[in-house]
Amino acid sequence: MNLSMNPYHSMLAVLLLVAVPGAWSALANDAADKPNFAALCPRALVSEGNLARLQHALARARRGETVTVAVIGGSITAGAKASKPPKRYGELVGAWWRQQFPKAEIKFVNAGIGATGTNYGALRARRDLLAQRPDFVIAEYACNDRNTREAAETLEGLTRQILRQPGQPALLLLFMMHQGGGNAQEWHSKVGTHYALPMISFRDALWPEIKAGRIKWDAVMADVVHPNDAGHECAAKLVTHFLDKVLKELPADGRLRAIEPVPSPLLSELFERTTLMEAGDLKPVKNDGWTYDARWKNWHSEKPGSVIEFEISGRLVYSMHFVVRRAMGRAKAQVDDAPPVTLDGWFDQTWGGYRNTTVVARDLKPGSHRVRFELLEEKSPKSDGHRFEIMGLGAAGSDAP
Repeated sequence: MNLSMNPYHSMLAVLLLVAVPGAWSALANDAADKPNFAALCPRALVSEGNLARLQHALARARRGETVTVAVIGGSITAGAKASKPPKRYGELVGAWWRQQFPKAEIKFVNAGIGATGTNYGALRARRDLLAQRPDFVIAEYACNDRNTREAAETLEGLTRQILRQPGQPALLLLFMMHQGGGNAQEWHSKVGTHYALPMISFRDALWPEIKAGRIKWDAVMADVVHPNDAGHECAAKLVTHFLDKVLKELPADGRLRAIEPVPSPLLSELFERTTLMEAGDLKPVKNDGWTYDARWKNWHSEKPGSVIEFEISGRLVYSMHFVVRRAMGRAKAQVDDAPPVTLDGWFDQTWGGYRNTTVVARDLKPGSHRVRFELLEEKSPKSDGHRFEIMGLGAAGSDAP
């Protein structure tokens, strides 16, 4: 076994020997037939992007200033299946910043929410992320987003919101994977390339080894999508290896790269200006049969024919409703005179419920629009009831800054 490689490769090899069952035997056998785990890191680096923003964040920490490290994403970022918070990839990256800069105050923000994509991320970014004034952000949505242009459009909106902050934070995209090796990396990386973002792919690093049978899926993954502690640690190491390299080559303050202006949109600027109105913020302009539940934060009804209406401003409108395998029904949502959309509160999975964020109208004129919900008699044949829960509304292309 030959571990004569650079220090990081040695470190990663040790990590995988400890954290990944079977890795030792893979390395111990004939090197010509077995993977060299040193290949994981260069394979994980999709692009280093423009380093100016990251260099400035590192320089602030080097000077002993307060630096806020943040992560935003779905349940992987939130920490599902990690044994405890310090084992999550985001917290491990935050720990790297504290270890490298003991004289700086490193704040950490975990803005992960399970079963959500960049559509809801773009709606809530101002509240959950940008209000904390981050200096370095990791966005992890490649598993929750579909690999589509629509997902790239919402990621672009989130990206533009982050990059246009006065503090000029750095943004890194992290691409995880679900079983089968799939993710939204193809479309997400188009956005990352356009904005010259650093991009790290857990999928590109590990999937070839898993597909070839050199690493078992359950060695790094707890289920079909969530990493276990070893997987979180590996994801963090892939990121911090990149940070190590940038820090090692960090110029003196007077020689730092200038931060370039945010480029024109690749696909759309629609999601750069968003409005989020959770259920508690919604004030009905008409209500016949719906009730607000302050505990669960929803407007709900179980009586077909019940109607409730709200107003929101923007050029695209989202409805957010709760989906779960219970006695749930369907509702018709309609914005002004646009074609109605049928929303279903029932689904066939048993792992729990989630917030379904659905476009109910787009290409609207600027200004205020009325959103009407009507509970339908129609429901899934597998459901025993008609309950429907509205969790909120969102808008993109909103008039408010």
